[in-house]
Amino acid sequence: MKRYLQDSIQKDLDRKVVILSGPRQSGKTTLAKMLSSRFEYLNWDSAADAQLIRKLKWSRATDLVILDELHKMKLWKRFLKGIYDTEGVRPRLLVTGSARMDTFRKTGDSLAGRHFLYRCHPLSVAEVHREFKTEPLEILERMLLVGSFPEPYLESDPTFVGRWRRSHLDRILREDLFDLEKIRTVQQIEHLVLMLSEQAGQSVSYKSLASDLSVAPATVKHWIQILESLFIVFTLTPFSKAIKKSLRREPRVFFYDTGRVLSDDGFRLENLVACHLLKWVHYRQDVFGENRELHYLRDKTKREVDFVITQDKQITHLIEVKTSDSSVGLGLKHYSKQFPKAQAIQLVKVLPRELQIDGVKVLRMADWLAKELI
Repeated sequence: MKRYLQDSIQKDLDRKVVILSGPRQSGKTTLAKMLSSRFEYLNWDSAADAQLIRKLKWSRATDLVILDELHKMKLWKRFLKGIYDTEGVRPRLLVTGSARMDTFRKTGDSLAGRHFLYRCHPLSVAEVHREFKTEPLEILERMLLVGSFPEPYLESDPTFVGRWRRSHLDRILREDLFDLEKIRTVQQIEHLVLMLSEQAGQSVSYKSLASDLSVAPATVKHWIQILESLFIVFTLTPFSKAIKKSLRREPRVFFYDTGRVLSDDGFRLENLVACHLLKWVHYRQDVFGENRELHYLRDKTKREVDFVITQDKQITHLIEVKTSDSSVGLGLKHYSKQFPKAQAIQLVKVLPRELQIDGVKVLRMADWLAKELI
């Protein structure tokens, strides 16, 4: 199936090195190989391919060179800089990886001006609806059951999905984790993943998690940052114009794989919407260069809005998620008046008819995800 980033990456490959990162098995390699009928694929994890990469032994007659997991190479940025400065983008060069490339800034050797970065997310309701013409609500239900990673979504067999999910996490923690950081506490991080899966969508307490794991709160915070770098989880901070204040508050944690969420169905639904919104925000950042961010909103009186999208630090969307309740949440009602220029939307999974109440649009979730996002 054609992926949502395909056209944008195709254009940029003629101008820059393109770096494509994202969760393991989110479809990066498949997308990369769809960009040209004449490509050469080299994976740093293969000893033979690594030798070819080191010696620059790929064909100059091919149209596209794909270098997978190159961030595991020492001084990989200097390596790419040298290629770009001496050979330009002929053949075109695409670098893919299953860890966040900005994690490796400590390696130095900036690629500024020589590359464009894209983040590839798993499937969305809009992508599947566009490709297969399946009803949006049917897609949503399936994603809640098996998640939105391409292989388990398309396979949809519960036994296969369970085995896939187990091996997916195991491979990340036992291969990618060691490439990112020399950690000997994989079992504790596995316990942390399980604990977070039971708290997905809720504010996390570093202190509480640290007590359960018998480590320091700073260690738990660092481990969660590692899980973010490996695209297992992502965190949302509360919106605040005072950025330092926002960063000091405890974040809410969500999983890229909604199927991993073990908390109740409401939080699983919220996690799925969070994944869709983050995908859209990253798309707007990577393709259009917009200064957009995704947060949540909560004040001292505990009035909350599930999700807030900002552009240039100004709120553009206030979004609340409900399973079947069409009555507008108190937090959304309050903040829709505080930020009248923002779109105030309540997304409801099961909704007989769409409404507009006091400036708040109450919409069918699946239809909105299919039409408004990518």
